[in-house]
Amino acid sequence: MKVIGIIGAGSMGSGIAQVAATAGHEVILLDSSKPMLDKAKKSLKKILDRLAEKGKLSKSDAGAILDRIQFTDQLQEFNSCELIIEAIIEDLNIKKQIFRELESIVSTNCIIATNTSSLSVSAIASACDNPQRVLGIHFFNPAPLMPLVEIIPAVQTDEKILREARSTIDSWGKITVQTKDTPGFIVNRVARPFYGEALRILEEGIADVATIDWAMTEIGGFRMGPFTLMDFIGNDINYTVTETVFKSFFYDPRYKPAFTQKRLAEAGYLGRKSGKGYYDYSEGATKPEPYFDKTLGLQI
Repeated sequence: MKVIGIIGAGSMGSGIAQVAATAGHEVILLDSSKPMLDKAKKSLKKILDRLAEKGKLSKSDAGAILDRIQFTDQLQEFNSCELIIEAIIEDLNIKKQIFRELESIVSTNCIIATNTSSLSVSAIASACDNPQRVLGIHFFNPAPLMPLVEIIPAVQTDEKILREARSTIDSWGKITVQTKDTPGFIVNRVARPFYGEALRILEEGIADVATIDWAMTEIGGFRMGPFTLMDFIGNDINYTVTETVFKSFFYDPRYKPAFTQKRLAEAGYLGRKSGKGYYDYSEGATKPEPYFDKTLGLQI
């Protein structure tokens, strides 16, 4: 049984930890912030207790899953890990520094993966003395619910490492797809126009946030409208990914970021995690209704 290391106790990292522990692995969840670790532990307990209440897990299984997760702020604890997945801020230099530090701690057989959604896996791997064991394993939020996982070999990734990593994620009940190491990979490259066009419609005054979301869910058939989804992901993360893809594709206007989202991120209006984004998530807040034209009898 592999010991799995997860770096970053945010919603993505803790979600991946839940998936790995549910699959029977011992998991070490690391974050430099002890308050973040405490928050992740409380959140995971709440989620697992809720699953037990709904009958999707027994109480004993829920407790066992949480017991398999060790919470730490010490990188040295990763010395027994066979697979490590990094899920921290989308900053290439910070990720490269973490990967350099990991190599001095883990065994030579340990696979090191990044959960980056848009950065070059090959560039991250270049920070390592043994880049052949580095690849991208990109989950989607929330990781326990979303079945798709992108597997991204770097230019340097060894074929055996790629097969082993993909086999492990497949065994967790996920649907894996292998993609090339290009900006945004598959999903985030496809998703940029989904967000970008919605933001342009808003900025041009054609429709408001609630109406655009309504149109995309009720008419377009999407499970979440673009603004609801951006608030769920976090406007800081979503903006950074858009900016990265835009620059990486040599400023192709199809991927141009929006000032509206940049200003929200700068103001700290990050969405659900901050309590305010395109929508207000504070207690008692009223959700805006889509615009309804009684004369035409339809939403516009």
